Amino acid sequence: MTAPTPHHFIALIEDACTSCLICVQECPTWCISLDSHHEEVSEPGARRPRTVSVLDDFRIDYGLCMYCGICVDLCPFDALEWRPRVGYQAEGRDDLVHDIARLDGGTSDG
Repeated sequence: MTAPTPHHFIALIEDACTSCLICVQECPTWCISLDSHHEEVSEPGARRPRTVSVLDDFRIDYGLCMYCGICVDLCPFDALEWRPRVGYQAEGRDDLVHDIARLDGGTSDG
């Protein structure tokens, strides 16, 4: 008999996220929400500033997530990855919704 595989969770690499919304659109359970805003960025020598999306909020509701990994597989910027979670506990429904700070932490106890 083999030992059970430890449960992993989806972590966000905030600096890599471009707010492209692919993860949100492709999630079969709609457990991911993302908010962003647009900013103009001027580069030296550019003829005009370009517009980029800036991530404001990113949340995963683990009460809805089925851990399929579609979001991790489809992210073209590798902004989502699997990480081990040790000692995670949720005392209520609200504890299952993770924001940027909790998703980027990786090993906190919840």
